[in-house]
Amino acid sequence: MADPGNTDVTHQEAGGPVVTVVGIGDDGWDGLTRAARDELSRAEVIMGSERQLDLLPAAVRARRVRWPSPLVPALAKLVDAHAGARVCALASGDPMFFGLGTTLVRELGAARVRVLPHPSSVSLACARLGWALDTTEIVSLVARPLATVHPALTAGRRLLVLSADRRTPAQLCRLLTDRGFGGSTVTIFEHLGGPAERRRDTRASALGGARSEARVYEGAATSADSSDAGPDSTADLNLVALELTAGPETRHLPRIPGLPDDVFEHDGQLTKREIRAVTLARLAPAPGELLWDVGAGCGSISIEWMRAHPACRAVAVEPHADRVRMIGRNAEALGVPALRVVAATAPAALDDLADETGVPDAVFIGGGLTAPDTITRSWEALRPGGRLVANAVTIESEVILAKWHARHGGDLIRLAVSRASPVGGFAGWRPMMPVTQWAATRPHDQ
Repeated sequence: MADPGNTDVTHQEAGGPVVTVVGIGDDGWDGLTRAARDELSRAEVIMGSERQLDLLPAAVRARRVRWPSPLVPALAKLVDAHAGARVCALASGDPMFFGLGTTLVRELGAARVRVLPHPSSVSLACARLGWALDTTEIVSLVARPLATVHPALTAGRRLLVLSADRRTPAQLCRLLTDRGFGGSTVTIFEHLGGPAERRRDTRASALGGARSEARVYEGAATSADSSDAGPDSTADLNLVALELTAGPETRHLPRIPGLPDDVFEHDGQLTKREIRAVTLARLAPAPGELLWDVGAGCGSISIEWMRAHPACRAVAVEPHADRVRMIGRNAEALGVPALRVVAATAPAALDDLADETGVPDAVFIGGGLTAPDTITRSWEALRPGGRLVANAVTIESEVILAKWHARHGGDLIRLAVSRASPVGGFAGWRPMMPVTQWAATRPHDQ
């Protein structure tokens, strides 16, 4: 990326025109650095939202172009249409933090984008609160479902949530109250850094209301009640800071594999907790990686894969319509609504899947092992160095895994788990059905 401090670089590269992205805050022109002001003053075309363009003084004489909707499909053509002109694009705060800068780099390439950043809303919020930014978790709900926040809810943590609009704070507080975090301290910042900046402090239960009475942790607003902080009185441009406090009935749902079985809706087709933890350890999710969960059942493996890191992706392949719907509900409830579900039967479902989703980094086969070619096509779909894990509970499936182990190596293990349960007035061990597991890495020379 070109040096953002150099305002005399060419505005035409071999790949097309260069766009200078200027971060701007709610304080508008007065809050910009000298370099940012100079760049906007020299610009011939300035693109931005109506709100951002209105922040510029009349002395900035460039042609002003409002972003179309939807923006991303039109972005590259819009920039190319102004080839030869000095083009600036306005972005809120730091353009490289959930912002326009990252979108432009993805669409145009880093060589065609220069960035002059402004303090982000999260930097300003942490400055107001006295929080360390490096230890504060951040979740964006801009163009993302509310359920995305679920994995970040842990007692004692500080969390900054970027709101989609004025309705987000109340919706978020209802979710918190339902999850048993009604006693959490909530701070709503509006128009951070601008002349209309406002801060309101309350508790989640005061703003969210009692949606699930058994889990509500009663609290009172500290400086605003629920009516004062309602969606109609909140600006669209807002950020929510949370200090998470768990109530006595709050259930701890960690991100590491092995969630309790009863947090999943299922019809019996569930990889049990202990087996699931071992399976995910062998699948070894890493940020940005893609999993195919073949014969997904209720989706427990792919859901826990995605909970391991926000950048993890997964596709659940499941032929039964009722289970497909079940997977969707589980994904929503456990905070990974972006899980893709393919309602089809393996191996046919795998034929063109890589063209649609990309080559998988890992494949789990939890069902359908005895279907001809399921394991073969799964293995061939893997990227070199990718991992395949398959679980079997029937003798017929075990035979298949034994053959693949003989051919490709890897680890073939048997997992047997017993759980204590009442036997009359005493306790005894009740064994679960044993699971045979084959785990292997596809060689780089295949």
